[in-house]
Amino acid sequence: MKQPAVYILASQRNGTLYIGVTGDLVKRIWEHKSDQAEGFTRKYQVHGLVYYELHQEMLTAITREKQLKKWNRVWKLALIEKQNPQWRDLWEDIIT
Repeated sequence: MKQPAVYILASQRNGTLYIGVTGDLVKRIWEHKSDQAEGFTRKYQVHGLVYYELHQEMLTAITREKQLKKWNRVWKLALIEKQNPQWRDLWEDIIT
């Protein structure tokens, strides 16, 4: 899925969250899941893709990522719950 995207990973339902931006969602999420991405997601085992948005332009994706990172936790959880109330790992959705 080579299109700018903003995504949220979670360690578990209501767990630790990570917000990122990428130009290739499938590749980036695979990097997180296989611990290829050093840092926060590897350290805290934050591997479940619980939310993503596709954007036409990288600049809008980056702007949205920055906006979401400033949100308080309650708003982030509500955003996930609205799109993905079961907190399913959306990995299978993006690779098929």
